[in-house]
Amino acid sequence: MEYLQLLIGFIVLLASGHFLVKGSIDLAKRIGISTLVIGVTVVSFGTSAPELIVSLKAALTNHPEISIGNVVGSNISNIALVLAITAIVNPIPVKRNSIVIDWPIMMFSGVLFYLFIINGTLQFYEGIIFFSLLIVYVYWSIHRSRKEEKLNHKKKDDIIAPIWKPVFFIVVSCIGLMYGSTLLIEGATQIALSFGVSERIISITLIAFGTSVPELATSIIAALKHETDISIGNIIGSNIFNIFGILGTTAIVKIIPVNFSDFGPDIIWMLIISILLFILILPVKGGILKRYEGLLLLIVYVFYIYNLFV
Repeated sequence: MEYLQLLIGFIVLLASGHFLVKGSIDLAKRIGISTLVIGVTVVSFGTSAPELIVSLKAALTNHPEISIGNVVGSNISNIALVLAITAIVNPIPVKRNSIVIDWPIMMFSGVLFYLFIINGTLQFYEGIIFFSLLIVYVYWSIHRSRKEEKLNHKKKDDIIAPIWKPVFFIVVSCIGLMYGSTLLIEGATQIALSFGVSERIISITLIAFGTSVPELATSIIAALKHETDISIGNIIGSNIFNIFGILGTTAIVKIIPVNFSDFGPDIIWMLIISILLFILILPVKGGILKRYEGLLLLIVYVFYIYNLFV
């Protein structure tokens, strides 16, 4: 039964990822913002919905290790697994804004998260700070994109279909992503628990992988459609949302105790992998994440997972 849940979950996630990309591209054209910003906001939030559900549920049922491990593991796998595989499938050109604006914000969120949990707790007021920063980031991203679109005098495509269609695709796709991820997580967790693995290891590996599958499905489909702005924007946006949005919301609902001695090294890994991504996508102009660089990121991920178990 667990293996059937895994299979159905994967199928639902792949189909949902396809329609999320389609709806997001149409929506970007309609409201006059770039697909990069759509990737950083709408797509990344939709694909991060499983992480939000898992972390909230874990915190409310007194499983804080799953809340923290899910976010840290997802941020690691988003870059070193999802983005790596996407780059292997199709090299990803990187726009200047992703390097000089979005990446620094992602890095800042990781460093701030590390500083907040040194005392062993993610407090209510820290959750408020995270969530407030998320609102500012989203508002500023959309405002900046619409301003740039006007300055560039880009002509919009003539669109006959009403705006509710892309919105419908996005909403239905997000529901599909949540449903598929739930099946995937339940199946993976039951299989892992049967082998006696700790909650921290399960959350950082299997649960994080399960909740990152929407990003994987969406990014690969976007890359195959040559919508690479959505691929890189989706990953960076998801990592920002995971910390500011998911941990922020979870900490507001319930204070999260954190075993810093256990999770501190994992967060350091998350920051190191983020720095590695920055190095790989340089220079600022004409940057591209190549296939061999994607392979390098994948090797780093395998090495990290290997060290968790040994």
